[in-house]
Amino acid sequence: MINYGSHHISAEDINAVSKVLRSGSLTQGPEIKKFERLFSKKVSSKYAVSLNSCTSALHLSCLALGIQKGDYVWTTPNSFVASSNCAIYCGAKIDFVDIDLKTYNICLVSLEKKLSEAQKLKKLPKVLVSVHFAGLLNDQKKIYNLSKKYNFKIIEDACHALGSKNGNQKAGNCKYSDITVFSFHAIKAITTGEGGMATTNNKYLFEKLAMLRTHGITRESKKLTYNKKVPLHYEQQLLGYNYRITDIQAALGISQLKKLDIFIKKRNSIANAYNKNLANLPLILPKKIVNFYSAFHLYVVRTKNKKTKIELINYLFKKKIFVSFHYIPIYHHPFYKKMGFKKNYCTNMEKYYDTAISLPIHPKLNKNDHNFICKNLKTFFNARK
Repeated sequence: MINYGSHHISAEDINAVSKVLRSGSLTQGPEIKKFERLFSKKVSSKYAVSLNSCTSALHLSCLALGIQKGDYVWTTPNSFVASSNCAIYCGAKIDFVDIDLKTYNICLVSLEKKLSEAQKLKKLPKVLVSVHFAGLLNDQKKIYNLSKKYNFKIIEDACHALGSKNGNQKAGNCKYSDITVFSFHAIKAITTGEGGMATTNNKYLFEKLAMLRTHGITRESKKLTYNKKVPLHYEQQLLGYNYRITDIQAALGISQLKKLDIFIKKRNSIANAYNKNLANLPLILPKKIVNFYSAFHLYVVRTKNKKTKIELINYLFKKKIFVSFHYIPIYHHPFYKKMGFKKNYCTNMEKYYDTAISLPIHPKLNKNDHNFICKNLKTFFNARK
């Protein structure tokens, strides 16, 4: 079978984990700080906080930015539910901005129009979760300029975008956002099994994220309110969580991070081969955007209609080519329907969802597998002529 995504673990990765297992520190040890330092350097941010998942990173980012009951948070419907659930965890109200059918990211025209209308109603968002879908970055500078005009904070959801660039601006550098979050799930650009990271250039946010990650506890003497001279004294100052990553995971992350550029180069090579081999088929292929370098976490094609999409998925499954689709519009889920969201809430998202298929793309996908996929796509469409 050929899966749409897969991790890539080497002997070096295994040795890195084994070394930690033989050490005296499995949790809250030196590998975690090392991973954070190397990751921050890689994405050009000032600070990085590792966590046990990107969902945790999203949750704590909302808390660190002061999201609470009654606030509004906006995001795109073309994402995993964690991108919106994080706001609901904090008691906030969620809303969605339609996507751009060229990039499948948040539509900036729709965003500006919705912000203008929300300003009149005094229902502006406190935070926008800007999702970089499939590895293609949003135009963050334009979103940042809107944030200054309409006074909202920005969380970049870069789960798909580690290794992506807009010119020389790297995903995670937080030049045009307050916090950026990443996922290290098994099929992401690099993996720690499960895990996540939040980057920021704001020292206050960094310190708050780090404290919230560990039950809201601090051990720093300068921050203690009493017993400052008592050895080993610590205080819980916030209602935090146990969202820590382990040294075992951090060691794997450090080893994987060394190969990030190789992994992203391979993904781009596969994407380029798809572009070439599928060019004459009745499929909408990913658009190339000038100055943007995509991490190609996903390679999404679109059929002409919903019927063709369903038939193509079934055909490929029979050939043991396990494609997928990203994503079901978040507001389609029963949990969100109960909030009052209806089908067709975002018209572009509906058009996209009816026709989108994610083809296999990952560093372990070899030439024979790629050719087999393309051959079967051609066979399917030739039989329909």
